[in-house]
Formats: sequence, C-alpha cells, structure tokens
Amino acid sequence: MFELIPFDRNMRSIADFDPIRAFDRMERSFFGNEGMVSTFRTDVKDTGDAFILEAELPGFSKDDLSLDIENDCLTISARRTSESSEEKPNYIKRERCYGSFSRSFDVSGIDIDRIEAAYNDGILTLNMPKKAELVPATRKLEIK
Repeated sequence: MFELIPFDRNMRSIADFDPIRAFDRMERSFFGNEGMVSTFRTDVKDTGDAFILEAELPGFSKDDLSLDIENDCLTISARRTSESSEEKPNYIKRERCYGSFSRSFDVSGIDIDRIEAAYNDGILTLNMPKKAELVPATRKLEIK
C-alpha cells in the first residue's frame, strides 16, 4: 500500500544466489540504509592543537544529551521519548526513531579538563584540546 517494495527478481540463476547479500538487501529495505543500528553521524577534525568533534543530533534539546568520560572513553548519549498522550493516533507511516542513542570515543590523548561543549541548531560541537607532549628532561652526566 504505502511504499510497498516488490520482490526482487533480478537473480539470473540459483547459482548466483548469495544468502548473505539477500539478507542484507532485506534488512536495508525494511530498516532503511542505516540498518538496525541506532546511532548518529559525527565528524572529527584535527586543528593541530585540538580535535573538533561535531555530532548531528537534530530534534534533541540540551537536556536530552549526556556527555560522560570514564577510563579515557568519552560517551555521547542522547535520549528521545515518544510523545505520550491518552489518545493513540492512527499513524499511516512513522519514521522518527525513539529511544536512546550513544557513541563512544577514545580520548586518551585529550586534556579532558579543558574539553568545551556547545549545542546549536542540532549540532553538538566538542572542542577537545590535545595533551601537551611531555618532553623528557635531559641532562649531561659527568664521567668519573
């Protein structure tokens, strides 16, 4: 009825049938290109002295987002709850996802005390300064 997908008849012979590829096509047609993964897209830029991480989180408020650091692992979490009302609307199609989404990143080379976060127009931006490289102290030893 609404966006029904016809059976794919492009197989030439049974010898060409790949069950893994067929399952992947079925999953993509049912769940979309993202598959069953509940995640969000990110970009990470290296500016030389810091990393800039930008995460697409449209439709979330700042209160829905959570940033946690534990054992050199930064976890960005977002939670979206469905609108609850007494009446259940008769949806014809419902594509918006509800639930929790999270991504984790290694921040072992980051000065975690100086990380700054901003959220504007659905984009979470993290400015993550790199740790200063520790240069070992050198000294000259006298030979006796």
